[in-house]
Amino acid sequence: MILYSFRRCPYAIRARLALQQAGLHPQLREVDLKCKPPELLAASAKATVPVLLSGDGVVIDESLELMRWALAQRDPDGWLDRAEHPEALALVEQNDGPFKHHLDRFRYPDRYGGNDGAEHRQQALAILRQWNQRLQQQPWLLGPRASLVDMALLPFLRQFRHSDPEAFDAEAGLEPLQRWLQRFLNSEALAQVLEWPWAARQRWLSPSWLYHLALPAEWQQAKQQGVYERSTRGRSLQEEGFIHLSGAHQVAATHERFYGDFDGVVLLTIDPQRLPAEQLRHEPIPTGETFPHLYGPLPLDAVLAADRYRSAP
Repeated sequence: MILYSFRRCPYAIRARLALQQAGLHPQLREVDLKCKPPELLAASAKATVPVLLSGDGVVIDESLELMRWALAQRDPDGWLDRAEHPEALALVEQNDGPFKHHLDRFRYPDRYGGNDGAEHRQQALAILRQWNQRLQQQPWLLGPRASLVDMALLPFLRQFRHSDPEAFDAEAGLEPLQRWLQRFLNSEALAQVLEWPWAARQRWLSPSWLYHLALPAEWQQAKQQGVYERSTRGRSLQEEGFIHLSGAHQVAATHERFYGDFDGVVLLTIDPQRLPAEQLRHEPIPTGETFPHLYGPLPLDAVLAADRYRSAP
C-alpha cells in the first residue's frame, strides 16, 4: 500500500488516524501540494491528499471513504458504530461543507478575494456552538465513546484553533467543546500520526525528478542574479565543468558525504524536462554508480521547489 499525504492537512490527518486505528501501515509519501509529484497526478485526477493505493489496484482519494475502508478491515474501538446514522452523516456534511468554507476564508481571507476573515470566524463559531451543545451532556459527539465522526471533525477544529489559539481558548461558553478538542490534542493517537513514520517533515522524493543540495547563501545569490552556477560544496560550475545532481535514491548519501556537518542545507527539486537535454548526462563515477550531471548553469525555472533538507529519523 502507498499513501500520499501531507502532515498538516486535516483530511490527511483523519485518514491516517483511521489507518493507524486499523493497524494498517502503508508506505508514506509526504507531498507538497504546491509541488505535486507526477506519481500523485497519475494516481488521482483530483491530485489532493490523501490518496491511498491499496496494492490490489484500488485507488481511494476521498478521506472519508478511506477512513471507512480502513476501519472495515479492523475497528477495535468501534469507531464505525453509528457512523451511518443520519445525525452522524449530518455532522460530517456540516463540517466538510459550511464549516470548512468559513474556516478557509477565516484563515486565508486574501486567497478568497479579500473576504472578511472576522465575519467568517463568527460564522464558523456559530457551527461550533451547535457541536458544543451536543457535548454538554456527553464526552463525544455521538455518546460516551469516540467515533469516526469525532475523528473526522477534530482535525478541522484543531486547525481552527491553531489560527488564533488565544481567542479560541478565551471564547466563553465553549468549555465542553474546548475539553473535547484538548482531549484530542493530548491523545497518543494524534501524537503518533503527526510524527514519523506516519507524518514526515521532508517531502517524498520522486524518482521522476532530480535533486541538488545547495548552501543557503549560494542559493539566495543565484535567485538575485537569475542563474545558479555552483557544482557542489566548495566547487563552482567553472571549476568542476558540470553541476552535480542526484536521483531521489541518491540524495541521502550525497547529503551525508558532503553536507553532514552543515545544518540548513537547501534541497532543490528539479524538473529534468526543463533542463537543456544536450547538457544533461548520466555518467558513472569511480565507484561505478551513475549520477546525473548538468553541463551548464541550472535554469531557475527548472527548480520546482527549494526547501531546507531534513534527513529521515
